[in-house]
Amino acid sequence: MKKLLPLLLVSCALLSAPSIAEEHNRAIEIDHKITTEHRAEINGERINYTATTGTQPVWNENGDAVATLHYTYYKRTKIKDMSKRPLLISFNGGPGSASVWMHIAYTGPRVLKIDDEGYPLQPYGLKDNPYSVLDVADIVYVNPVNTGYSRVLKNAEGKYPSKAKQTKMFFGVNADVKYLAEWLNTFIHRNERMLSPKYLIGESYGTTRVSGLAHAMQNSQWLYLNGVVLVSPTEIGIKREGPVEVANRLPYYAAAAWYHKALSSDLQNKDLLEVLAEVEQYTIEKYLPALAKGAFISPQEKQSVTQTVAKYSGLSERFVAQNNLDIPTAAFWKELLRDRGYTLGRLDSRYLGIDKRDAGSRPDYWPELTSWLHSFTPAINHYFATELNYKTDVKYNMFGSVHPWDRSDNNVGEQLRLAMAQNPYLHVMIQSGYYDGATNYFDAKYNMWQLDPSGKMRDRLSFKGYRSGHMMYLRHEDLQKSNEDLREFILKTTPKADQSALY
Repeated sequence: MKKLLPLLLVSCALLSAPSIAEEHNRAIEIDHKITTEHRAEINGERINYTATTGTQPVWNENGDAVATLHYTYYKRTKIKDMSKRPLLISFNGGPGSASVWMHIAYTGPRVLKIDDEGYPLQPYGLKDNPYSVLDVADIVYVNPVNTGYSRVLKNAEGKYPSKAKQTKMFFGVNADVKYLAEWLNTFIHRNERMLSPKYLIGESYGTTRVSGLAHAMQNSQWLYLNGVVLVSPTEIGIKREGPVEVANRLPYYAAAAWYHKALSSDLQNKDLLEVLAEVEQYTIEKYLPALAKGAFISPQEKQSVTQTVAKYSGLSERFVAQNNLDIPTAAFWKELLRDRGYTLGRLDSRYLGIDKRDAGSRPDYWPELTSWLHSFTPAINHYFATELNYKTDVKYNMFGSVHPWDRSDNNVGEQLRLAMAQNPYLHVMIQSGYYDGATNYFDAKYNMWQLDPSGKMRDRLSFKGYRSGHMMYLRHEDLQKSNEDLREFILKTTPKADQSALY
């Protein structure tokens, strides 16, 4: 990519804020943006685009700015009719994570310099992303309060709100959805995107966020959507405690064990998807009913299930029996490769860790997360300062202070279902990595199955799986595949001019 003109096209402070120093400004700019012009080759096509990065306030009911959110907005230029140009709104999760991961590793026009499996390379930096969906949709990456450069603001008395008040305003399932829906309404109006087809994409806790936002945007902001994409989804308020929660882990265990060649030769010689189809069927038909029987399962059935779970998980029969058929994830990450002296990553079980002691019941640390921070942190800071010309001494929070997080009244799955029922245009796609142990792919399938009990909207629900982990796009093959799946989803769900929203 050649940066044509890192021109300062727009730079304004609409609210009372300190003046901008030539190079750096420690104070937070409340309402400010900088736009640069770029060119890239995406999906085999040379395109021109602008990158606008800056801040936009969060207003309270009295019209006071109570926080400011940092965002980066990519817009393809030379588009004749913006009403037909989709807008993709992107959030990461945590809660407390900046919207950095999908920005510079998945859908954005610039991505991390990493190897083909997603491991860090030095020198750190970015390269062109020929698979970005910027060819078919404009993209805005939004950092919620206290993530990235976004911050809570002082009140009229020059004091920050109390922690309890901040939690009530920003840091909870429903508070998060409410203020972000209002912020997005302002952003969409300011940027004249009211007529554009609109899409939400969220990763991890971001799937909780966008599921709730789909309903809030339609019912409180009257902004109707064409699609919601759930990347490595959480439970989105769909309960699965007890036997279901336990049983749903087994297909993921099988995937991780298969990757590390810890299964028997008859399974190891099969393709991963063939193994998973077999394990999924066993999970539903045998494992779940056995767990439901609890202590009243017969000795014969318990022995049979113990043997099969051990076979599919790569664990010993003794270990499975000692855990009464219920294998905690932390125990699995510690146990599977204990004899080789390694632990498994949580978010991506392809990654290996080394503990101080091979003994113990859980890993000392998460090797995948340390690997990712190794490459993402320097890259995003350098990118903003050099390529996007956004210079500030404010710290970029990869993970911000948002806890305690109010998780009460989490009903976002039902809110998403209702949003779909109210809007025949609205489709949902789920993307999951088979080696993700934090939000495993079979839980994601379960979410999809349970989202619409009527079955009347199943043609608007789809699942895509990848041979990677939580951030499946870090693997080069899946970066290409996941973007192509997303591109096809957007093109398929953008209605034709004469396509009415009706049942």
